[in-house]
Amino acid sequence: MSKMTPKQYETYVQSKTPPSPILKDCLFAFLIGGAICALGQGISDIYTGLMNLSTQTASICTSVTLIFLSALTTGLGLYPQLAKYAGAGTIVPITGFANAVVSPALESKAEGLILGTGAKIFTIAGPVILYGVLTSWICGTIYFIFS
Repeated sequence: MSKMTPKQYETYVQSKTPPSPILKDCLFAFLIGGAICALGQGISDIYTGLMNLSTQTASICTSVTLIFLSALTTGLGLYPQLAKYAGAGTIVPITGFANAVVSPALESKAEGLILGTGAKIFTIAGPVILYGVLTSWICGTIYFIFS
C-alpha cells in the first residue's frame, strides 16, 4: 500500500464525490423555507384576524404553534424527509431549532427516559441555549450599567 500525498488524496476524493446540484438545492431551500415562513405568517394572520389577538400575543402563539408542528412532524418522521429536499430551507430558526431538540431525544429513547431522552434532548440545542442565555445575560448587564 503506497502513501498518498495530500494533493493525490484530494484528487481521489474529488473523483469519487458526485457533483452537487447547487442550483436545484438552493431553489428547494428557498421554496420550502419560504413556505415555512408563509405558513407562519398565515398562522399569525389567523390569530390576529379570526381570534382577535394582539400582534404581540399572536406572534407568541405563532411561535408556539410552529414549534409544536415542527416537533410533531419530526416525531412522525416527516420533517427529516422534508429536510432531504429542502436542506437549509428547513433551518428556519424556530422550526429548525425545535427539530434539533426533538431529533436526538427520539434517537435515544430506547436508552430510557432519564439516560436516553432526558440526557440527549439538548445535545445539539444545548450549546445554543447555553451561549444564547449567557450572551443575553452579558448584554443585559452591559445595558443596565450604561443606561
